[in-house]
Amino acid sequence: MPVTVGEIKAINRYPVKSFAGEELESCKVVSYGVEGDRYCSFYDMTKKDWSQYITARKVPRMMSYKAEYNGGAIRVTAEDGRVFGWDRELLAEIQSLTKTEITMSEPKAPHPEAQYPELLSVDGASILLVTDKSLKKLEVLWGKPIDQRRFRGNFLVEVSEDSLGEEEWLGRRLTIGSAELQVDSYCERCVMITTDPDTLERDSSLLKQVYKELNQQFGVYASVIRTGEVRLGDQVVMLED
Repeated sequence: MPVTVGEIKAINRYPVKSFAGEELESCKVVSYGVEGDRYCSFYDMTKKDWSQYITARKVPRMMSYKAEYNGGAIRVTAEDGRVFGWDRELLAEIQSLTKTEITMSEPKAPHPEAQYPELLSVDGASILLVTDKSLKKLEVLWGKPIDQRRFRGNFLVEVSEDSLGEEEWLGRRLTIGSAELQVDSYCERCVMITTDPDTLERDSSLLKQVYKELNQQFGVYASVIRTGEVRLGDQVVMLED
């Protein structure tokens, strides 16, 4: 019998990898994940595979740029209010932050039902889910309030205290709105979570807590089984095997 495990409390989208993102009231879930999520990225073409990506791990100021997605168009706003598109001006701007020669990804088809040969710039499966229950647990361990945006999840799920935790979701299917997901794995955390999304100040003690108490894992990755639409307040339902 299907079991309701929570509801959607926040929806986050990060159109440019390692930039600040946008909070949404609703989103479309397409074959690669949340439509427009990690849609664009910067690369070091001298590297291979995932090490090609230029991220805030090495260029922390990238997180001071806010990216928005609208039907395939990218709008980027700098900390001082300057506005860029996904263009050569933006490339020059980000290039000024690092000595590494970088390039930018090519624009992709904007249609939500377009077929993509692979995931875009996500680090694991298509969609990342985080629960408020896990956030509260980590806040107690760390001794400080934690902004959910540190973890760059797509969906923040509000669950009851006695609800099934993420460890019970692994290998199971979830319906959210009209979409269906398969929960595949835990998300292993890195230095990205140490950066405050507003001040950009870093505090390595948070990552130390996640390593020590949570085996470096926080949140779960899920892949898309059925595309659909998700809204704030939608129930998250675990399906029968």
